[in-house]
This record gives sequence, structure tokens and C-alpha cells, in this order.
Amino acid sequence: MSDPLAAPALGRKGRFRRRGTLAAGVFLLGAFVVLALGAPLIALYDPIAQDATARLQGPSWLHPFGTDNFGRDILSRVIWGTRIDLKIAVIGVIFPFLIGTTLGTVAGFFGGIVDAIFMRLVDVILAFPFLVLMLSIIAILGPGLASFYIAMALVGWVSYARLIRAQMLVLKNHDYAVAAISLGFSRMRIMFRHLLPNAAAGSVVFAMSDAVLVLLNGSAISYLGLGVQPPVAEWGVMVAEGQAFVTTAWWITLFPGLAIVTLAFAFSMIGDGLADLFGVHE
Repeated sequence: MSDPLAAPALGRKGRFRRRGTLAAGVFLLGAFVVLALGAPLIALYDPIAQDATARLQGPSWLHPFGTDNFGRDILSRVIWGTRIDLKIAVIGVIFPFLIGTTLGTVAGFFGGIVDAIFMRLVDVILAFPFLVLMLSIIAILGPGLASFYIAMALVGWVSYARLIRAQMLVLKNHDYAVAAISLGFSRMRIMFRHLLPNAAAGSVVFAMSDAVLVLLNGSAISYLGLGVQPPVAEWGVMVAEGQAFVTTAWWITLFPGLAIVTLAFAFSMIGDGLADLFGVHE
């Protein structure tokens, strides 16, 4: 015979686990934000200063993460790189989120010819592999973070738009939406004040997972030489610079690689916590 107290207990454990996951992700992300904001005070060395006498030194008290082939301190470069990689993850998500949310809201609410045009545009973009299309745009615009942000905005909005559109198609038929229309509220007010707040939970959760992909894409673009340009300290650039020494100076690629994984893990935990909190998977 089942214990009637088991379900509430599991519920409490589940809530504690969800809050713990979210709190851990927020704490870890907060630590990276502190590193980014406090980089001038926390970093022990100038991230781009070269020292020929300290080339390829392993981890030590003077250089906890070692030095690279130019004698630059890896720990200082990782700390300063936090600024750029956090910016990549945040800005690379914000613009696709705003564009996709706006287009998806309008298409889902109006339907008809507006929705048909929107879906054909989505089909055209989805016909091309995401990374190939993004690399093509960056190649046309030229290397740099600005080109990366533009490419992400032009390509990455599709997923957010499809999520919001699907929610709007359902929510616009609910009683409170019909009542708002009957009361004569403007379409803008109904879309963005009544429907969108109820439809945005899934997109907010997806944005956390998308931040992981944006971070990895940004590092990959920099690794390929199309993103951040040397000697600027950026984790993807650091991994690319250290690949020639991976068997003799493993620390050059290890520590920036761990930084990428850890920051991605922080966004992933926040996404999982928000998904459970909002009941997106239920």
C-alpha cells in the first residue's frame, strides 16, 4: 500500500532540487560577472603584456595557470576574457530574442496572410545549416564581434519566433483575450500586455540554453579567426593559440577551455531551473 505522504515529500524534494539548481547556476554566473567587472583589480598581470623570459612556463605560484608562448599570464587572460565571452553570450541572445519575439507575436496574433509570409521566411532560413549561414554572413561583413552579433540576429531569431508564434496561436483564443478584444483594447495592448507575458516563459527558458550555443559558437568563430582578433584575450582565441603546444604546454588550452565549459554549465543550470520553475516541461 502506498504511503499518502510520499507524494508531498517528493514534491518538496523536487522544489528544493529545482531551487538548488537555479541558485547554483545563478551563483556560478554571478561569479563570472564579478570576474568580468573586477578584472582590472583581480588580474595579476596585463593580459596582453609579453615577457620573453617567461615563455611557456607551467603553473606556478607566480603564474597559477602558467604562461603562453609569448610569456603572457594565462590566468590574467582568462579573467579578462570573461568580459568578452559574457558579452558574446548576452548580446548574442538579446537581439535574436527581441526580433524573434516581436515577429512571432505579430504572426501568431494576426494569422492569415501575415502568418503565411512569416512561415515562408522561416522556411527559407531553415533551409540552410545554421553555422554555414552564420559563417557566410560573417565572411561577407568581415571578421569581428560586430559581424558575429549581426549574423546571430539575422539567423538566431527563428527559434524564438516559432516558440512565441505557437503560444500566441493558442492564447489568442482564451477567454481573457476574447474579453480584451470585446472591451475594445488596441491590438498592440492585447499582444504585448495581455498575451506576450503569458507566452514568454518558454522563450526565456530557451534563451538560457541558447546562451550556451551562442557562447560555443562565438568561441568557435574566434577559434577560426573570424571573431575576436589577437592579441585580445578571448577564450576561443586562447584555445586556438595554444593548439600548437597542446602536447608540451597543455595549460594554454586547458584553462580557457574549462572556462568555456563552466560558463556554459552555469547558463545550462539556470535554464533547467527556470524550466522546472515555470513548468515548461510539464
